[in-house]
Amino acid sequence: MSAFDIVHHERIAGKLTCFDRLIFKGHLTRFYPEGGMKGFLDSQGVLLKDFGCYARALSDKLKAHAQAVAEAAGRPYVYLAEAHTKSRGKSKEDLAREVMARDQVVAGLVCVLAAVEPCASFDIFRNKVAKRLEVVRRRRKCLHFYYYFVHPKLGFCHVRVQSWLPFEVQVWANGHEALSTSLDARRVRHSRYLNAVVACPRWALAQRLADKWASRRWGRLLDGLARQVNPHLPLLEKAGYGPYRWVVDQAEVSTDVVSRSRGALEAVLPSLFSHAASAFSAEDVLRFLGRKLPPALAAEVASDARRRPEGWRVRHRMGRNSVKCYDKANVLRVEVTINDPTCFRVLRVKKGHRVWCPMRKGVVNLPRYYQVGRAANERYLEALSAATDDRDGIRVLDRHCRPITNRGKRHARLNPVAKDDLALFRAALAGEHMINGFSNRHLQARLYRRPPADATEAKRRCQRTSRLITKLRGHGLVAKVPRRRLYRVTTYGQRVMATAVAVHDSAVPSAYLKLVA
Repeated sequence: MSAFDIVHHERIAGKLTCFDRLIFKGHLTRFYPEGGMKGFLDSQGVLLKDFGCYARALSDKLKAHAQAVAEAAGRPYVYLAEAHTKSRGKSKEDLAREVMARDQVVAGLVCVLAAVEPCASFDIFRNKVAKRLEVVRRRRKCLHFYYYFVHPKLGFCHVRVQSWLPFEVQVWANGHEALSTSLDARRVRHSRYLNAVVACPRWALAQRLADKWASRRWGRLLDGLARQVNPHLPLLEKAGYGPYRWVVDQAEVSTDVVSRSRGALEAVLPSLFSHAASAFSAEDVLRFLGRKLPPALAAEVASDARRRPEGWRVRHRMGRNSVKCYDKANVLRVEVTINDPTCFRVLRVKKGHRVWCPMRKGVVNLPRYYQVGRAANERYLEALSAATDDRDGIRVLDRHCRPITNRGKRHARLNPVAKDDLALFRAALAGEHMINGFSNRHLQARLYRRPPADATEAKRRCQRTSRLITKLRGHGLVAKVPRRRLYRVTTYGQRVMATAVAVHDSAVPSAYLKLVA
């Protein structure tokens, strides 16, 4: 059990870590190198001047296929006139769910939606200098088809296919939808609120299913979906331009701490989110009104079931990745979103040796996505455990107000109410560092608002920040990540530094702060 589980064990009914949103993209990579498209046209006996007519014929065939699939399944084919994501205030997903609920679809195709949207594609450019036609890549608009399914393994999901060459495919899935489908297949009764499981009699089984789903063979499953929506795949594979290469465009890993009731969760939410916003230096904090609760939970929130509960969200960003914490019904969710996996490492075999390499977007790395996200969520919850009981932290603060000797080396004292040390604590505790740790450069970005004036000042800042990191390590507040130039706040450091920040923000008189500043 983690520190958070121990502190809140009386309120917790269950805990579940699972993939949330997953977005896969399929690329026909042979088209993209220089001469790739021209080579394909040559293999089909198509001249460059006839490219427009040929591509339009392929696009028309793709549209006819979408209409035929919908008609064969007895499902609607709907063209959306708006080119943007939403239509009449509703997203495409909302429209598909309305159709699914109206027609009581429990398996198979739900509907096919068509919309004109921007995409990256190919066109023919007349080079007046060289006096010849050339194939160029450019942004354009074309028709996209959204196939919404109730899949036997993925649950509710959709596949989007681009109607113009190179027929890029996107698959959207949700881990909680797939988990719910797996629980239903095993006849395990459970309750859901949106994409969260709010009640389940067998949490251990649910966790095992979620872990198993993360390591499934994705390539075969995604290829099967692509064949359902792209009738040109046999032609492309025969010409040597298939199959699709699948990558993970976005992955969300969530850890849900399920409370016994909404009231039990609301009792601790203010302290948790106050701590996350202040001690972790949140990039943005949002309070919002959620959707209506299920009837079983609505009575706990207010006597008037029409009132919607007010929700909270705290989010921390590091580059294109982020970690956020928010509540949903009786669930406290910590969620890591990975858009750029290159800042993480994955174990690979090179020349007979196992080495840690930068992680790429290939679907083969999806188990590592899950491992990284789960570890980051646990670190965040571990840090939140300091929000409720700071008595131990206050007792040990005095120890760090005096010089300390660690492994024979003397380290200077810390001043928990001094401006510089508090800024250092806040910089180290920043929520985005829960994802992958922090480096000298990351700490500098927090400690200094302006960039260095010259190379001399940049070097001075780097040296000072290194000394500060050494000081924190000497006091046992941070630890180095093995084989990386990164550091993470220790569990002990979370308690001590978070307590110092909390004492400064709430208990220290402002007059005294002016004296020590």
